[in-house]
Order: sequence, then C-alpha cells, then structure tokens
Amino acid sequence: MIIAQQKRHENMAEYLLYLWQVEDIIRACKLDMDTIEQTVIARYDVDETKRGEIREWYESLVKMMKLEHVEQSGHLQICKNVLIRLNDLHRQLLASDKYPEYGADYYRTLPLIVELRAREHKTDSTGELETCFNALYGVMLLRLQGKEISHDTQVAIAQISHFLGLLSAYYKKDEDEAPLFD
Repeated sequence: MIIAQQKRHENMAEYLLYLWQVEDIIRACKLDMDTIEQTVIARYDVDETKRGEIREWYESLVKMMKLEHVEQSGHLQICKNVLIRLNDLHRQLLASDKYPEYGADYYRTLPLIVELRAREHKTDSTGELETCFNALYGVMLLRLQGKEISHDTQVAIAQISHFLGLLSAYYKKDEDEAPLFD
C-alpha cells in the first residue's frame, strides 16, 4: 500500500507494474492472509497502525481478486482502469499536434510492439500499451529468476520503458498540473 500510493502519485506505468506484481504475490500466497502477513506485511518496518492499514489493503485486494475471479490469472478491474486511462491519454496525445515528441517516440516504439505481438500471437483484444506492459513485466520476471536477457531484448525494453515513461510523465502533468486537453 505504501509503495503503491507512492508509485500511483509518481509514475502510472510503475504503479500498474507494481499492482501486477502484487497480484502475483497474492497468488503465490494462495490468497491466504496469514501467509501474506508472514511473507509480505511482516517485512515492512512500520508502526502497528500503518501495519494494520497495509493488512487491510491486502485483505481488500484478496477480496477483489475473489469477487472478480482473478485468483489464478488475469488482472483486477483497478488495473484495467489504469490501462484504460493510459490508453485514452495515449490516443489523445497521438491525435494532437501539440505533442510531436510523443508521437515520434511512439513511432520509434511501434515496430517493437508489432514484433512482440507477432511473436506472441496476440489477439486484437490486447492493445499496444498492454503489449508494452506485458513485455516489461515479462523481462522483470526473467531478471528476478536470474535469467539472461539478450542484448536485443535489452535495447527493445529500454525503448519501451522510455515510451511508457513519457506517457506516464504526461499523465502526471495532466493529473497534477493542468489538463493537457480540454
């Protein structure tokens, strides 16, 4: 919860990836709050009040995962909503002539997205941004497992990260400063 709040405020791309990781951690704990308490919550160096808030946050996520039937796979609606908001902003940025650097970065990233989608046989229901997030999350998991990442993959992930970072920066500006679009 503490990390999620910070990431939510600072960088929506990191926030979404963090939520995906938390979903997987909850699944690894078999949605059992005692296991989550022992393996996750106990590691936080916080007072008991804050620890209680963190426990409540995990309990609410476990409940949502059960209600939304994503105990085994898939993503919570809150994650889907973040992706929807990012997609909406992405389309607005591309359609606007006020943000040419965003369009340029997108078109540098597009061949990588096309290659990823072709390689993974993605359906039309998987959008371009979701493909980018899936790639970043997959590489993160490979790194956690200590697996080697090829040079070409590292280059591609760097471009995808830059692109999503730019989108997140525009999201933050739109949300915190002034709306980018009327």
